[in-house]
Amino acid sequence: MFKNKVFILIVSILIAITLILTAAFVLWNFMEKNSASKESSGQAQSVAANVKPTKAPSAETVKANTSVIKDILTNLSGSQNFIKISFAFEMENNKGKAEFDNLVDSAVKGIIVQTLGDMTKDQIEGSKGSDALTATLMNKLNPELHEGKIKQIWITDKVLQ
Repeated sequence: MFKNKVFILIVSILIAITLILTAAFVLWNFMEKNSASKESSGQAQSVAANVKPTKAPSAETVKANTSVIKDILTNLSGSQNFIKISFAFEMENNKGKAEFDNLVDSAVKGIIVQTLGDMTKDQIEGSKGSDALTATLMNKLNPELHEGKIKQIWITDKVLQ
């Protein structure tokens, strides 16, 4: 009977030690994560403090780096509807604009017509449709350019029928 009580006491002590060690381990990990997040947020704040705001380009610079393509008329997917659309493409720099202007009559208009031909009226309608179209065009046209990239695409005119 004495051996049985000693055994229960030893098992109870081992369980208590295990629980204490487990709690200490969890608390240690929690404290490490908090200190790491404080360090990283401190680093982010110091980096953000060193970043100098860039000036927005002047209107003249934007105009000089922008190419306009007017009145592209093509059928949409399913050939029930058509679209007449105009774009303004803002380039990163003058070299990019010159290269873009050289490609307008071949690659650029071809990619635009192909992209529009793959889209339906429902996909193009509204601001979400316009955003999707400009994002698709930017992803398709930028790989064609080597001297500069497209910075922004604006739809300046859009008629869906």
